[in-house]
Amino acid sequence: MFDTKTVSLEWGGKTLTLETGRIARQADGAVLATYGETVVLCAVTAARTVKEGQDFFPLTVHYQEKFSAAGRIPGGFFKRERGATEKETLTSRLIDRPVRPLFPEGFYNEINVIAQVLSYDGETEPDIVAMIAASAALTISGLPFMGPISGCRVGYIDGEYVLNPSQATALEEGRLDLVVAATHDAVMMVESEAKELSEDEMLGAVMFAHDENKKVVKAIVDLAEQAAKAPWELDPVEDKSATLDELRELIGDDLAAAYKLTDKQQRQNAIADARAKARAHYESLDEADPAEYLGKLKLVKKLESDIVRKAILKDGQRIDGRKVDEVRPIEATVGLLPRTHGSALFTRGETQAVCTTTLGTKDSEQMIDGLGGLSYENFMLHYNFPPYSVGEVGRFGGSNRREIGHGKLAWRALHPILPSREDFPYTIRILSDITESNGSSSMATVCGGCLAMMDAGVPIERPVSGIAMGLILEGDEFAVLSDILGDEDHLGDMDFKVAGTEAGITSLQMDIKIAGITREIMQQALAQAKEGRAHILREMTKALGSARAEVSQHAPRIETLQIDKSKIRDVIGTGGKVIREIVAETGAKVDIDDEGVIKISSSNLDEIEAAKNWILGIVEEPEVGKIYEGKVVNIVDFGAFVNFMGGKDGLVHVSEMKNERVEKPTDVVSEGQEVKVKVLEIDNRGKVRLSMRVVDQETGEELEDTRPPREPRGDRGDRGGGRGGDRRGGRGGRGGGGGDRGPRREGGGERGGENHVPDFLKD
Repeated sequence: MFDTKTVSLEWGGKTLTLETGRIARQADGAVLATYGETVVLCAVTAARTVKEGQDFFPLTVHYQEKFSAAGRIPGGFFKRERGATEKETLTSRLIDRPVRPLFPEGFYNEINVIAQVLSYDGETEPDIVAMIAASAALTISGLPFMGPISGCRVGYIDGEYVLNPSQATALEEGRLDLVVAATHDAVMMVESEAKELSEDEMLGAVMFAHDENKKVVKAIVDLAEQAAKAPWELDPVEDKSATLDELRELIGDDLAAAYKLTDKQQRQNAIADARAKARAHYESLDEADPAEYLGKLKLVKKLESDIVRKAILKDGQRIDGRKVDEVRPIEATVGLLPRTHGSALFTRGETQAVCTTTLGTKDSEQMIDGLGGLSYENFMLHYNFPPYSVGEVGRFGGSNRREIGHGKLAWRALHPILPSREDFPYTIRILSDITESNGSSSMATVCGGCLAMMDAGVPIERPVSGIAMGLILEGDEFAVLSDILGDEDHLGDMDFKVAGTEAGITSLQMDIKIAGITREIMQQALAQAKEGRAHILREMTKALGSARAEVSQHAPRIETLQIDKSKIRDVIGTGGKVIREIVAETGAKVDIDDEGVIKISSSNLDEIEAAKNWILGIVEEPEVGKIYEGKVVNIVDFGAFVNFMGGKDGLVHVSEMKNERVEKPTDVVSEGQEVKVKVLEIDNRGKVRLSMRVVDQETGEELEDTRPPREPRGDRGDRGGGRGGDRRGGRGGRGGGGGDRGPRREGGGERGGENHVPDFLKD
């Protein structure tokens, strides 16, 4: 029934299998990719016709993780997969970026690429499997796809490159998490996070990945030889060189002059005037056909590209007059906003970012529900690109795929230099609002976000800067551009972003618009980027060279305690009663984990101290001879019970209140009064006897005991007779011994009811 075709290869210690012909047979191309026990189905469909007037390529990639793949049921009320998560969005972009440049110019048919994770083994990352499945499905679909490509992940562990480690292993055990997509001949896309790798180490990782990707590309070609559909018949490409020459004659000089204007707004206005001039010319012709001349006007962008690229390659002339390796003027300011925990304004040329850092407690961590189960993230970076930043009117509100992708790139650049949770137990959120944009706002976010963190007092080891590189490539001639403008990005062949510290690279991202770049180009781009990063770091240092010694006065303070695991139950209490009482009484937030690590947080240091002392009082044991602060919680006829160390109670007998006779305890203390006490004795049942009289109640210093030693007690005789009598009776003698110092009342016997005297006072 099924005409199934498969190919397999051993790759990175596991078997990769690509299968087609059994599932999703009505799609133009469908491939089931299995690697380890992770399985991804990718189906490709394409529209046979193009919408009238369409002049862009509507390729849409959707990546979806099914919770059933990991044997889990989704959380939430609806118990089903909802909108795309951040990871799904980022993986969709990861597939789209290397695939899009491999379709021919002028191909405008709508294409859907849908990749769904059907099985996840908890070890083999599905994003790489999805990329391979998408490439294979496109290759066998008959579409004009100039692939195939392959993708792989590379780690760098103990000085060795490792193929396809898990995402967690790549950075927990090593220094690199790198994803590379490539054709057989060239690298197409790079995405990475690194722990300060050198340029040579990073380049070596990319080349290692390319060599491994060639093996999968060959397997996809083998599958296509068995199962590829007939290629689509495309309309012949119209020769538009005559029209291009016509436009060059008409407005070529105007466009060349426009691209010599350094101000972006002036340049855009001049380009708009040139376009209007061309339109007016065609409309004035007697035989003017709107459909025809509108088609000609679409070539103005091609003419702009030719003018800019020729000026750079032939004359070394960039749009704003800079040299190819020159960075635009930089101005950085910290402490911009008075109430944020940290803030910075970073301006580079006509690109500007307002970045803020907010510090929170553990309960502010982001909860992530994915295939691997629930996880928590204590570092977030959110990037916003409002339309006013480019002087346009547009949709505002809600993050699009581009904003999510740019934010994640900046996150990867800054994440490797963060302090450990043990050293800095805060949740950190960076917010980047782009207020002006003319090239590389994501790298402005890296620089501004780093400064905002340092302004907030986050103790990072070294500051991070970022730079975007461009490429103009014509045949064997090429020019690598530092700190590209928006127009150089749009009209160029590469967007190559590098971020790092003075010690090495923390993030590298590359996207290209051509069929790949060579090792030579990448090597030059990395070297040129290193110089640019160093220059930007020097400019950032003028604003703030290192993290502030203290966190902002508006940020919560966090103090960490480590208690014995056996005491966790005591701190929490039955049903959380104790910990809720601590929070309610002190005002501080208290978090405790299964290892006995307690984090106490508040913007008020007194609240932290109160909660800390309370907890210590629960978990610590009092020491005989040590002085503590406490509070009178109950007064009885023979003394007062004092709560100290938060959770301990002890008795101050009336005879231990002063070095003079005290008629009744209420003459000295009242309930709620703060007192200082010394521990005299702890019996074998944990009962604590305290003294106030040997402690200076003002200073808390121990006083010399001036009271003469008490006479040795005699035999107390029969307790029943000695303690008999009415409770309201006076205090008689204790058998044959000396009488108690408590106040006397009418009557002959001691107070009735033996339970009114603590056990340790009976001897």
